[in-house]
Amino acid sequence: MGNLYLAYDYPVLGAFWTVMWIFLWILWLMVLFRVIADIFRDHTLHGWAKAGWLLFVIILPFLGVLIYVLARGKDMGKREAQLAKQHQEEFDTYIRETAAPSGGASQADELAKLADLKAKGDISEDEFQRAKEKILH
Repeated sequence: MGNLYLAYDYPVLGAFWTVMWIFLWILWLMVLFRVIADIFRDHTLHGWAKAGWLLFVIILPFLGVLIYVLARGKDMGKREAQLAKQHQEEFDTYIRETAAPSGGASQADELAKLADLKAKGDISEDEFQRAKEKILH
């Protein structure tokens, strides 16, 4: 019969190197896709510049990614942080709008609360008129 390889025939160092190469391959793919995403995310680059970088990264991937990270790597973090901030602001706005009762207080509700404050004596007539103008405009 031919050679029969069992699990114990695979040396520990060989298993380590296999895991290391798989890890490096996955890491490489993550960096490659991050660079490609950054090329499209960058609004300072225009069409031909984006096309050039993309071709460079696709045709010569290792060299293209290395040069892109060296040339534009500092701003990659800034663009990523800006995108995260934008997403957080959009999420916060969504939560505020969703959590507000029935889409927020209407002008009539706000005027009623204002009238109650005036009736209790908590605000003066002048303050009432200014607040009323803000609500109605």
